Amino acid sequence: MKSGANHRVAIAGLGAIGLKVARCLDAAEIPNMQLSAVAARDQAKLKRNLADFRKPPKILPLALLGKHADIVIECAPKAVFAEIANTAINNGCTFMPLSVGALLDNMELIDQARENGSTIYVPTGALLGLDAVKAVAEGDVTSITLTTRKPPTGLLGAPYLIDNDIDVENLSEAKRIFNGSARAAAKAFPANVNVAAALALAGIGADRTTVEVWADPAVNRNMHTIKVEADASNFTMSIENVPSETPATGKITALSVIASLRRMTSPLVVGT
Repeated sequence: MKSGANHRVAIAGLGAIGLKVARCLDAAEIPNMQLSAVAARDQAKLKRNLADFRKPPKILPLALLGKHADIVIECAPKAVFAEIANTAINNGCTFMPLSVGALLDNMELIDQARENGSTIYVPTGALLGLDAVKAVAEGDVTSITLTTRKPPTGLLGAPYLIDNDIDVENLSEAKRIFNGSARAAAKAFPANVNVAAALALAGIGADRTTVEVWADPAVNRNMHTIKVEADASNFTMSIENVPSETPATGKITALSVIASLRRMTSPLVVGT
Protein backbone atom coordinates (compact mmCIF):
# COMPACT_ATOMS: atom_id res chain seq x y z
CA MET A 1 0.00 0.00 0.00
CA LYS A 2 1.15 3.54 -0.73
CA SER A 3 2.17 5.39 2.42
CA GLY A 4 0.71 8.73 1.38
CA ALA A 5 -2.74 7.57 0.28
CA ASN A 6 -5.87 7.49 2.42
CA HIS A 7 -7.32 4.03 2.98
CA ARG A 8 -10.89 3.22 3.95
CA VAL A 9 -11.24 0.63 6.72
CA ALA A 10 -14.39 -1.41 7.36
CA ILE A 11 -14.84 -3.50 10.49
CA ALA A 12 -17.11 -6.53 10.83
CA GLY A 13 -17.94 -6.97 14.50
CA LEU A 14 -17.61 -4.31 17.19
CA GLY A 15 -16.80 -6.39 20.23
CA ALA A 16 -13.71 -6.11 22.42
CA ILE A 17 -11.35 -6.00 19.42
CA GLY A 18 -13.41 -4.23 16.79
CA LEU A 19 -14.56 -1.37 19.01
CA LYS A 20 -11.02 -0.65 20.22
CA VAL A 21 -9.77 -0.47 16.63
CA ALA A 22 -12.76 1.60 15.53
CA ARG A 23 -12.19 4.18 18.27
CA CYS A 24 -8.53 4.44 17.32
CA LEU A 25 -9.44 5.08 13.69
CA ASP A 26 -12.15 7.58 14.61
CA ALA A 27 -9.59 9.50 16.67
CA ALA A 28 -7.35 9.67 13.58
CA GLU A 29 -4.51 7.99 15.45
CA ILE A 30 -3.36 5.97 12.43
CA PRO A 31 -2.04 8.08 9.55
CA ASN A 32 -3.80 7.65 6.21
CA MET A 33 -6.47 5.34 7.64
CA GLN A 34 -10.12 6.26 8.08
CA LEU A 35 -13.07 4.25 9.38
CA SER A 36 -15.57 3.98 6.53
CA ALA A 37 -18.09 1.31 7.53
CA VAL A 38 -19.03 -1.18 10.24
CA ALA A 39 -21.35 -4.16 10.60
CA ALA A 40 -22.50 -6.02 13.70
CA ARG A 41 -25.26 -8.41 14.72
CA ASP A 42 -26.67 -6.27 17.56
CA GLN A 43 -27.75 -3.09 15.78
CA ALA A 44 -28.98 -1.31 18.91
CA LYS A 45 -25.68 -1.89 20.72
CA LEU A 46 -23.76 -0.89 17.60
CA LYS A 47 -25.56 2.46 17.41
CA ARG A 48 -24.88 3.09 21.11
CA ASN A 49 -21.19 2.36 20.62
CA LEU A 50 -21.00 4.78 17.72
CA ALA A 51 -22.95 7.58 19.43
CA ASP A 52 -19.86 9.50 20.56
CA PHE A 53 -17.78 9.02 17.40
CA ARG A 54 -16.50 12.17 15.74
CA LYS A 55 -17.27 10.82 12.27
CA PRO A 56 -19.70 7.91 12.58
CA PRO A 57 -19.10 5.33 9.82
CA LYS A 58 -21.75 3.81 7.61
CA ILE A 59 -23.66 0.91 9.15
CA LEU A 60 -23.94 -1.77 6.49
CA PRO A 61 -24.86 -5.42 6.02
CA LEU A 62 -21.83 -7.70 6.05
CA ALA A 63 -22.12 -8.41 2.34
CA LEU A 64 -21.65 -4.74 1.42
CA LEU A 65 -18.58 -3.93 3.51
CA GLY A 66 -16.14 -4.64 0.68
CA LYS A 67 -17.82 -2.11 -1.61
CA HIS A 68 -17.06 0.69 0.85
CA ALA A 69 -13.53 -0.16 1.95
CA ASP A 70 -9.95 -0.80 0.97
CA ILE A 71 -9.33 -2.91 4.08
CA VAL A 72 -11.90 -5.18 5.74
CA ILE A 73 -11.18 -6.39 9.29
CA GLU A 74 -13.05 -9.48 10.50
CA CYS A 75 -13.75 -9.52 14.26
CA ALA A 76 -16.94 -11.57 14.12
CA PRO A 77 -18.18 -15.08 14.98
CA LYS A 78 -16.84 -17.90 12.82
CA ALA A 79 -20.32 -18.52 11.39
CA VAL A 80 -20.11 -15.36 9.25
CA PHE A 81 -16.42 -15.65 8.37
CA ALA A 82 -17.00 -16.73 4.76
CA GLU A 83 -19.43 -13.88 4.06
CA ILE A 84 -16.96 -11.30 5.35
CA ALA A 85 -14.04 -12.87 3.51
CA ASN A 86 -15.93 -12.92 0.24
CA THR A 87 -17.08 -9.31 0.38
CA ALA A 88 -13.48 -8.25 1.01
CA ILE A 89 -11.70 -10.46 -1.48
CA ASN A 90 -14.22 -10.22 -4.31
CA ASN A 91 -13.93 -6.45 -4.15
CA GLY A 92 -10.13 -6.50 -4.21
CA CYS A 93 -9.76 -5.34 -0.60
CA THR A 94 -7.09 -6.29 1.88
CA PHE A 95 -8.74 -8.84 4.18
CA MET A 96 -7.58 -8.99 7.80
CA PRO A 97 -9.12 -11.98 9.62
CA LEU A 98 -9.05 -12.41 13.38
CA SER A 99 -10.89 -15.76 13.25
CA VAL A 100 -7.74 -17.22 11.74
CA GLY A 101 -8.80 -20.78 12.52
CA ALA A 102 -11.61 -20.40 9.98
CA LEU A 103 -9.03 -19.61 7.31
CA LEU A 104 -7.66 -23.15 7.66
CA ASP A 105 -11.07 -24.44 6.50
CA ASN A 106 -11.20 -21.98 3.61
CA MET A 107 -7.75 -22.09 2.06
CA GLU A 108 -9.28 -21.61 -1.40
CA LEU A 109 -9.57 -17.97 -0.37
CA ILE A 110 -5.85 -17.61 -1.06
CA ASP A 111 -6.34 -18.45 -4.75
CA GLN A 112 -9.44 -16.27 -4.77
CA ALA A 113 -7.40 -13.37 -3.38
CA ARG A 114 -4.73 -13.87 -6.02
CA GLU A 115 -7.34 -13.75 -8.79
CA ASN A 116 -8.94 -10.59 -7.44
CA GLY A 117 -5.78 -8.65 -6.62
CA SER A 118 -6.56 -8.91 -2.91
CA THR A 119 -4.27 -9.67 0.04
CA ILE A 120 -5.09 -11.72 3.14
CA TYR A 121 -3.18 -10.10 6.00
CA VAL A 122 -3.07 -12.13 9.23
CA PRO A 123 -1.97 -10.02 12.21
CA THR A 124 0.20 -11.56 14.91
CA GLY A 125 -2.62 -11.12 17.40
CA ALA A 126 -2.05 -12.59 20.85
CA LEU A 127 1.18 -14.38 19.89
CA LEU A 128 4.81 -13.31 19.55
CA GLY A 129 7.74 -14.15 17.36
CA LEU A 130 5.99 -14.99 14.09
CA ASP A 131 8.82 -13.16 12.33
CA ALA A 132 11.31 -15.70 13.69
CA VAL A 133 9.01 -18.60 12.82
CA LYS A 134 8.64 -17.33 9.25
CA ALA A 135 12.40 -16.99 8.96
CA VAL A 136 13.29 -20.53 10.10
CA ALA A 137 10.49 -21.92 7.90
CA GLU A 138 12.56 -20.85 4.90
CA GLY A 139 14.88 -23.71 5.92
CA ASP A 140 14.27 -27.11 7.52
CA VAL A 141 12.09 -27.24 10.62
CA THR A 142 11.93 -30.32 12.84
CA SER A 143 9.03 -29.29 15.05
CA ILE A 144 6.89 -26.40 16.27
CA THR A 145 4.83 -26.74 19.43
CA LEU A 146 2.40 -24.29 21.02
CA THR A 147 1.34 -24.68 24.64
CA THR A 148 -1.63 -22.52 25.63
CA ARG A 149 -2.56 -22.09 29.28
CA LYS A 150 -5.72 -20.16 30.18
CA PRO A 151 -7.97 -19.48 33.17
CA PRO A 152 -10.88 -21.92 32.97
CA THR A 153 -13.36 -19.08 32.37
CA GLY A 154 -11.52 -18.26 29.15
CA LEU A 155 -12.33 -21.70 27.76
CA LEU A 156 -16.00 -22.01 28.70
CA GLY A 157 -18.30 -22.83 25.80
CA ALA A 158 -15.60 -24.34 23.60
CA PRO A 159 -17.06 -27.07 21.34
CA TYR A 160 -14.36 -29.54 22.41
CA LEU A 161 -15.34 -29.22 26.07
CA ILE A 162 -19.01 -29.64 25.28
CA ASP A 163 -18.56 -32.58 22.90
CA ASN A 164 -16.30 -34.42 25.33
CA ASP A 165 -18.20 -33.47 28.50
CA ILE A 166 -15.15 -31.83 30.07
CA ASP A 167 -15.79 -29.68 33.16
CA VAL A 168 -13.20 -26.95 33.76
CA GLU A 169 -15.19 -24.82 36.20
CA ASN A 170 -14.29 -26.73 39.35
CA LEU A 171 -10.61 -27.48 38.82
CA SER A 172 -8.23 -27.36 41.80
CA GLU A 173 -5.11 -27.74 39.64
CA ALA A 174 -4.00 -27.34 36.03
CA LYS A 175 -5.43 -29.86 33.58
CA ARG A 176 -4.34 -30.58 30.03
CA ILE A 177 -7.57 -30.73 28.05
CA PHE A 178 -6.23 -31.03 24.51
CA ASN A 179 -3.19 -32.33 22.66
CA GLY A 180 -3.19 -32.49 18.87
CA SER A 181 -2.54 -30.67 15.63
CA ALA A 182 -3.18 -26.97 15.06
CA ARG A 183 -5.90 -27.92 12.59
CA ALA A 184 -7.72 -29.97 15.21
CA ALA A 185 -7.18 -27.28 17.84
CA ALA A 186 -8.75 -24.61 15.62
CA LYS A 187 -11.89 -26.73 15.27
CA ALA A 188 -11.97 -27.68 18.93
CA PHE A 189 -11.52 -24.13 20.28
CA PRO A 190 -12.62 -21.71 17.51
CA ALA A 191 -12.82 -18.71 19.86
CA ASN A 192 -9.78 -19.53 22.00
CA VAL A 193 -6.77 -20.65 19.95
CA ASN A 194 -6.74 -18.65 16.73
CA VAL A 195 -3.10 -18.21 17.71
CA ALA A 196 -2.54 -21.84 16.75
CA ALA A 197 -3.76 -21.18 13.21
CA ALA A 198 -1.60 -18.07 12.87
CA LEU A 199 1.45 -20.01 14.06
CA ALA A 200 0.71 -22.83 11.61
CA LEU A 201 0.35 -20.45 8.68
CA ALA A 202 3.62 -18.72 9.56
CA GLY A 203 5.52 -21.96 9.95
CA ILE A 204 5.12 -25.58 8.90
CA GLY A 205 1.38 -25.91 8.41
CA ALA A 206 -1.67 -26.90 10.40
CA ASP A 207 -1.02 -30.64 10.43
CA ARG A 208 2.64 -30.56 11.55
CA THR A 209 2.20 -27.89 14.23
CA THR A 210 1.41 -29.42 17.63
CA VAL A 211 -0.84 -27.73 20.20
CA GLU A 212 -1.49 -28.36 23.89
CA VAL A 213 -4.29 -26.55 25.71
CA TRP A 214 -4.34 -26.34 29.51
CA ALA A 215 -7.05 -25.03 31.83
CA ASP A 216 -5.29 -23.61 34.87
CA PRO A 217 -7.18 -22.10 37.84
CA ALA A 218 -3.91 -20.69 39.18
CA VAL A 219 -3.41 -18.21 36.31
CA ASN A 220 -5.28 -15.01 35.49
CA ARG A 221 -3.74 -14.39 32.08
CA ASN A 222 -3.82 -16.10 28.70
CA MET A 223 -0.38 -17.68 28.34
CA HIS A 224 1.23 -19.03 25.17
CA THR A 225 4.61 -20.73 24.80
CA ILE A 226 6.11 -21.55 21.41
CA LYS A 227 8.95 -24.04 21.07
CA VAL A 228 10.75 -24.34 17.72
CA GLU A 229 13.46 -26.77 16.61
CA ALA A 230 14.96 -26.00 13.20
CA ASP A 231 18.24 -26.24 11.32
CA ALA A 232 18.78 -22.48 11.56
CA SER A 233 17.74 -21.95 15.17
CA ASN A 234 16.15 -23.50 18.24
CA PHE A 235 14.12 -21.15 20.40
CA THR A 236 11.40 -20.94 23.01
CA MET A 237 9.16 -17.88 23.46
CA SER A 238 6.46 -17.15 26.04
CA ILE A 239 3.85 -14.43 26.38
CA GLU A 240 1.33 -13.67 29.15
CA ASN A 241 -1.64 -11.66 27.92
CA VAL A 242 -3.99 -9.65 30.11
CA PRO A 243 -7.59 -10.62 29.18
CA SER A 244 -9.93 -7.97 27.81
CA GLU A 245 -13.51 -7.66 29.03
CA THR A 246 -14.04 -10.82 26.97
CA PRO A 247 -12.05 -13.48 28.90
CA ALA A 248 -11.12 -15.48 25.78
CA THR A 249 -9.50 -12.42 24.15
CA GLY A 250 -6.34 -10.68 25.30
CA LYS A 251 -6.01 -6.90 25.26
CA ILE A 252 -2.95 -7.20 23.01
CA THR A 253 -5.03 -8.56 20.11
CA ALA A 254 -6.69 -5.24 19.32
CA LEU A 255 -3.35 -3.49 19.68
CA SER A 256 -1.85 -5.96 17.20
CA VAL A 257 -4.52 -5.01 14.65
CA ILE A 258 -3.78 -1.31 15.20
CA ALA A 259 -0.04 -1.94 14.77
CA SER A 260 -0.75 -3.91 11.58
CA LEU A 261 -2.76 -1.04 10.11
CA ARG A 262 -0.02 1.40 11.03
CA ARG A 263 2.58 -0.84 9.35
CA MET A 264 0.65 -0.91 6.08
CA THR A 265 1.34 2.73 5.26
CA SER A 266 4.45 3.40 7.32
CA PRO A 267 7.57 4.65 5.50
CA LEU A 268 9.60 2.47 7.91
CA VAL A 269 8.82 -1.19 8.51
CA VAL A 270 10.72 -3.10 11.21
CA GLY A 271 10.66 -6.89 11.34
CA THR A 272 10.14 -9.68 8.85
